[in-house]
Amino acid sequence: MSTRQLNVGIIGAGRIGKVHAETLAFRLPEARTAAIADVNREAAQAVAARCGIPTVSGSSDEILANREIEAVLICSSTNTHADLIVQAAQAGKHIFCEKPIAHSVAEIDRALAAVARAGVKLQIGFNRRFDANFARVRQAVTSGEIGTPRLMHIISRDPAPPPPAYVRVSGGMFLDMTIHDFDMARFLIGDEVEEIYTAGGVMVDPEIGAAGDLDTAVITLRFRNGVIGTIDNCRQAAYGYDQRVEILGSKGSIATGNNYPNQAVVSTGQEVRKDLPLNFFMERYTESFASEIREFVAAIREDRPTPVTGNDGLVAVLMGIAARRSYDERRAVRMDELAVGAAG
Repeated sequence: MSTRQLNVGIIGAGRIGKVHAETLAFRLPEARTAAIADVNREAAQAVAARCGIPTVSGSSDEILANREIEAVLICSSTNTHADLIVQAAQAGKHIFCEKPIAHSVAEIDRALAAVARAGVKLQIGFNRRFDANFARVRQAVTSGEIGTPRLMHIISRDPAPPPPAYVRVSGGMFLDMTIHDFDMARFLIGDEVEEIYTAGGVMVDPEIGAAGDLDTAVITLRFRNGVIGTIDNCRQAAYGYDQRVEILGSKGSIATGNNYPNQAVVSTGQEVRKDLPLNFFMERYTESFASEIREFVAAIREDRPTPVTGNDGLVAVLMGIAARRSYDERRAVRMDELAVGAAG
């Protein structure tokens, strides 16, 4: 294992780029951010000033050309991911890329092929795998603590819908929001999904429907091992960010609920109540964001596989495509209807 600091470059200084820069600056002494780039140079300069990053650029080219930078974090918009993965792989950089890799299977295949040719490491940003609550659910399944899994239920509801302009470029509900739940389903059950059926509609914001998307859905998953799963999604929950999981097994069940700002319960003669859940994903998943970067750095320094692979990123997108096809065609869609393409 290497004992020196890993030099990292960050591409994208938006919300998640800033979070990762703070992790590297304040919580991960094994690595340092040598440079940050963003087309909005002022945003990059602000992050650099806060996190002590020595080099700021308005383009990713400088980071990719810097031989001292061994790994890059791709935190830019989705439409740039595949090209940046290819360029980073060709430059010999290890790669962490936020989800999704791309909206097109062909683009994902191209990116994963470049990674395979270069022999670099790639990790996809499915941060929820690193959440302590969900990790405990997975442990209960893999250890046999609850017996053989039978049913899985994931609830994922946002506190407020995104702007319609974002919906148009983000890939829509299935490739932007539900994609986390698709990955979580595979992670928790430890098996592949063979069939998907979607029921959904536009119940929150008509403008989302006008943008060609839906905002409310229930997705049924049938796994190869027989487990039946459901994913319950909505773009708006009046009470806040709702993130819950339950798995029923032959020996029992395990469930995990929402995170709250405190555990206080107020009891009066009229009611018993507690504060609302943490507001949104940045607050709810703070620790998981730090943990995924810690694991990425460790995989490079210890020369071991990354915990979330390019193939994980590919399969989640394929599941999103199948879910949308099911919704459009009003039928169950088997995963083997879709071309799997590259894996790695």
